[in-house]
Amino acid sequence: MKPILVTSTEEATGKTAVTLAIAKLADAAGYSVGYMKPKGTRLQSATGKTRDEDPMLARELLGLDSEMHELEPIVYTPTFVQEAIQGREQPDELRDRVLENYEKMAGERDAMVIEGTDRLVTGGIVDLTDADIAEMIDANVVLLSRYDEPEDVDDILAAAETLGDSLAGVLFNAVPDAVFDQLTTDVVPYLENRGISVLGVVPRVQELAGLTVDDLAERLGAEVLTSDAGTDLFVERFTVGAMSAESALTQFRRMQNAVMITSGDRPEIVTAALDASGIKAIILGGGFRPSSAIIGRAEEEGVPILLLQSDTRMVIDRTEDLLQTGPTRSADTVDRMQTLLDDHADVDSLIDNDD
Repeated sequence: MKPILVTSTEEATGKTAVTLAIAKLADAAGYSVGYMKPKGTRLQSATGKTRDEDPMLARELLGLDSEMHELEPIVYTPTFVQEAIQGREQPDELRDRVLENYEKMAGERDAMVIEGTDRLVTGGIVDLTDADIAEMIDANVVLLSRYDEPEDVDDILAAAETLGDSLAGVLFNAVPDAVFDQLTTDVVPYLENRGISVLGVVPRVQELAGLTVDDLAERLGAEVLTSDAGTDLFVERFTVGAMSAESALTQFRRMQNAVMITSGDRPEIVTAALDASGIKAIILGGGFRPSSAIIGRAEEEGVPILLLQSDTRMVIDRTEDLLQTGPTRSADTVDRMQTLLDDHADVDSLIDNDD
């Protein structure tokens, strides 16, 4: 079985869940499967060790005994990039490191599944983009993409040109019901007429598309000021209340399944958010506690209010990171994705491909 490398056109496409689900499907087909994430893009700890949870989950699910530095030989942080610019990271040495670890693991397994990065250009500064790695190990590339509007096809065509003959096909993930028919009726035939295979169209599943308010509160370490009502709702995006109340209400009414973030000393913005049906939760930064009247109104509307002591900018950054990351990576998430791929994608063509 040829190695499979999963890359994507953008962030938050479900790449980790898809990668590990493909690995599990190959395992179920009777292959012993190895995993590698050549470039880890999570932050480093203070001691310089990777915090990336993806290789740890892969090691658990696939029964791997490789060390973390073998599963993820490059920790691709801003510090790493700066050192590469200054000449302290050598592309040839990095390439050899990746290839050496890959060949060691590949020699012990029937198949290898490689998790790429969120953008095809990542790694270019050291000549190790996903396209470079795919060519180096002769991998079949699965290009993961979302689809919200026809203009998204431009990104797919550009990625296909970059990947060239390495591209095995495009896999659309988390496709909303509103565009599902358009994608399958118009876009899929268009791509296939351009010589780009489509491996599958996976529908959007709520629990894989966002976080519950309760989960978001727990991961932020926020205090929930309202009753439990509404904390089981899913949020998928955020908006920032940093304008006048009138402008804010116009913006908020365009949002769906969103959390609104503002400073706790902006009661007029909080009130505007409570008037917009698409705002499912409110996060307040700076430690400013709203009045009892606002909390009471929020409870009546079933809109949880979360309070953090951190400054609003930090709250925004942290919330953005969590929503982009999506649901907590777990065996259950991978199992659900495995079922979706089994039902909606042609993974067998990848697993059975030895060419």
